[in-house]
Amino acid sequence: MRSWGVTVAVAIAVTMAMSSGIRAQWPSYPTPGVPRTADGKPVLDGPAPRTPDGKVDFSGIWNLSFGGGGGGGRGRGAGAPPPTPPPVDPNAIPVSQFFEVAGRGYPLPLTPWAAELKKKRMADNSKDNPDVWCLPIGLMQYHNHPQPRQIVQTKNLILITYESNYGLRYIYMDGRPAPNNDPTPWWFGYSRGWYEGNDTLVVETTNFLGDERAGWLDVNGSPYTDALKMTERFRRPDFGSLQIDITIDDAKAYTKPFTVRVNHRLMVDSEMIEFICNENERSTEHLKRN
Repeated sequence: MRSWGVTVAVAIAVTMAMSSGIRAQWPSYPTPGVPRTADGKPVLDGPAPRTPDGKVDFSGIWNLSFGGGGGGGRGRGAGAPPPTPPPVDPNAIPVSQFFEVAGRGYPLPLTPWAAELKKKRMADNSKDNPDVWCLPIGLMQYHNHPQPRQIVQTKNLILITYESNYGLRYIYMDGRPAPNNDPTPWWFGYSRGWYEGNDTLVVETTNFLGDERAGWLDVNGSPYTDALKMTERFRRPDFGSLQIDITIDDAKAYTKPFTVRVNHRLMVDSEMIEFICNENERSTEHLKRN
């Protein structure tokens, strides 16, 4: 059986190669509220937009930034530089990647149990990754997925729609606490958000479903469990950039918390594409479950 990781890489390459054709077929509707030059080009290095009460507004369609490639339509990164390598400074926050949650070469503080589980998952070609089975892939894989995501921000609720596997996430902004009544766990966890000052959105997520299939931080199988507390710090340094620092705190899988960074760029004059994973799906019939 071919490595699932190789299959994903080929699929991404095909998507990139087809991007010019997709862009040509996609309706062209200018994104409202985007500053532009006299000839209509978007100005993405200006100040971030703000809500009526002065806080940064994170609304928009965002695409993974491959080493700082610009935003735009359905090209979604075609011709952009390769992914950013791990930082040289050992004290810098590592840049997260789709296949490795903290980037290649970063020594994750895995517990012995988690290290053995990741080793087994890689030996099995990641065949139990939820993405293979058209299930929600976990927040870190969604953060690093090459398909875009759209943030819709309201006063009391933020919605994030992930094009990959048609994921939908709720972030409650009304001051509620984490649930403490032993609820059924969620694939996306239970997220509550608040602002630090006017520029940083902090989101804390707990109550994750962390069983054998659900707990994947990356394609190579770095695990998480139902003990995971994920803290995200969203910043929008300028109109076209989104920076997210994510702290993983899971005492069952890691000997200490660690923090990684994800960078996104704004996609303008574009829309999300409907993505139904199970429609005409023919891959899982070739996989054998142990």
